[in-house]
Amino acid sequence: MHCPHSLVQNPMDKSLTPAPATRKPSKVEGLKEKSNFLREPVATEILQDTNHFTEDATQILKFHGSYQQDNRDNRVKGQEKDYQFMIRTKSPGGFVPPQLYLTLDRLAEEYGNQTLRVTTRQGFQLHGILKRNLKAAIAAIIKNMGSTLGACGDLNRNVMAPPAPFKNKPEYQYAWEYANNIAQLLSPQTGAYYEIWLDGEKAISVEENPALVAARQRNGTGTIFHSGEEPIYGSHYMPRKFKCAVTVPEDNSVDLYSQDLALVAIVNDQKLEGFNVFAGGGLGRTHNKEETFARLADPICYVPQAEVYDMVKAIVATQRDYGDRTDRRRARLKYLIHDWGIDKFHSMVEEYFGKPLEPFKPLPEFKYKDFLGWQEQGDGKLFLGISIENGRIKDEGSWKLRTVLREIVQQFALPIRLTPHQNLIFYDIAPEQKQKIEQLLNQYGVQADPEALNPLVRYSMACPALPTCGLATTESERVMPSVLKRIETLLDKVGLEQEYFGVRMTGCPNGCARPYMAELGFVGSGPDTYQVWLGGSANQTRLAETYIDKMHINELEATLEPIFVYFKKSRKLDEKFGDFYHRVGLEAVQQFVAEYQSDSTAYVEATNNSNALVTNSEPVTTAAKARRRVSIQDGVYERLKEVALSQGKPVTQLVNEALEAYLES
Repeated sequence: MHCPHSLVQNPMDKSLTPAPATRKPSKVEGLKEKSNFLREPVATEILQDTNHFTEDATQILKFHGSYQQDNRDNRVKGQEKDYQFMIRTKSPGGFVPPQLYLTLDRLAEEYGNQTLRVTTRQGFQLHGILKRNLKAAIAAIIKNMGSTLGACGDLNRNVMAPPAPFKNKPEYQYAWEYANNIAQLLSPQTGAYYEIWLDGEKAISVEENPALVAARQRNGTGTIFHSGEEPIYGSHYMPRKFKCAVTVPEDNSVDLYSQDLALVAIVNDQKLEGFNVFAGGGLGRTHNKEETFARLADPICYVPQAEVYDMVKAIVATQRDYGDRTDRRRARLKYLIHDWGIDKFHSMVEEYFGKPLEPFKPLPEFKYKDFLGWQEQGDGKLFLGISIENGRIKDEGSWKLRTVLREIVQQFALPIRLTPHQNLIFYDIAPEQKQKIEQLLNQYGVQADPEALNPLVRYSMACPALPTCGLATTESERVMPSVLKRIETLLDKVGLEQEYFGVRMTGCPNGCARPYMAELGFVGSGPDTYQVWLGGSANQTRLAETYIDKMHINELEATLEPIFVYFKKSRKLDEKFGDFYHRVGLEAVQQFVAEYQSDSTAYVEATNNSNALVTNSEPVTTAAKARRRVSIQDGVYERLKEVALSQGKPVTQLVNEALEAYLES
């Protein structure tokens, strides 16, 4: 086996990696190498009187926490794009001090689109920033206890942790502490960030934990570079983004199976002993590219507390030096582990770690938690979790969410934790403050009681998608409320009035809202068109699977009604929708759907000599009873049933599609 130390001297030497020697590194690798540790061409172009950056500069700008976007709602043929910028904060464990929150709220008003958005990785996003205001906005964030460095780009992203501020549960305090420490350990060390956005001055000088400084410099096994500004990343940083989380046993609020690296704190008698380590999760994929796929993280090992930073570095170095730098679609850690197999990955991590890995420790079953509503935090004070639909903080009609959050922060100076489910938690609330906070919430039309929320809305997530995300092929956030309402109406119709489950939607297959873990997931695959994924678990511990590759949004009721009817008819006692689908399987669902008959959508009546196809003349969303009758031959009907079964569609839907295609030809 090779010496890893020799590898890190030249991590771009592809003869030492699984990638064929004839394949060239991607263009982005060259941009990183020429950037002088993330300085250029951003430092030059930020000074230019233009409304956008060049394509090369936008790749490096991501490392600084900003994406260049254009508002597609404002596109006019023949005219320049409506360029604007999204800024994302890096807030380990979702921590946002009151000073920073008020700054972000002000920036949203002065420079942005008057909204804030909570991300699914516990950060904030500002949308609609113009280039001329970009430096002022990022500088204001830095000067008010925030950062955007590494919120995007090919390096460690925001480190997640359970947001619950339990003061009487030490494991939660340890999760916060180590999420913050790992974020610092893997933070870029280049001076470029402060040079560009603060003209070279750090706004806040905080003495770093000596243990983290020592861990970052400690080598011996080939985990660091001895020259340049980046001891861990080198001049090429990571092959792609790298996502980490720290959690506690049973708490899967962080969707730990979707992370590149996840640590589970093992606490005994209130003392932190070490961590169970998971690696290799990731959800991003590309339509029609079977070599890309969503994957769950694997249990890797247990590591004692004193050695956790070396373990993190060992896994990061393995991906840094062996991850695919030729094809960015396959550059994540999950593909390296898939291609190598877990045994080879273990061996390489051991080499970088410098000793054999210890066995993984048993864990209880993980559960999803959202921590909404009023709760005791264990020290006499309270915390309050507020649901934010799709993470969008805005004022709309009588619902003044942005105003009331600002009022609460201004009056009570409460710290905030953002949640992985796009919600917000105020904590360290004195009991005597509760009544006043409730009065403010009621005054501005904001619901604080989670039991009063529509559960479909409570457990849903959607990415921003159109009009600003450059990757989106269809809507997500803007249509999610109407989609949930249609699902609710459909559940009522089939007699499942009390049923709810997790619904997640994204405008493209990158999966930012983690739809591949949902009981019901929608993944954008074209204008007004979605892949449908079914069978994830309510606790986000199991991948869903593709049910339909392309469903037009107008076909939602026709697609889901027979599945819901089957669920009602064949579920076990208290069985969740995702568990039901996982138990019965795709073929059984397709069989039921193909034979499904419904008075309110369409059905087929069989006679001795022919089959009569009966369809509504109204859209499937109405209760219209008008019908048109068409007779077809038995042989044709049997063939229709076979095709419908193979495609997982109702017979009527298949017939309508065929007739439309015929009439339009």
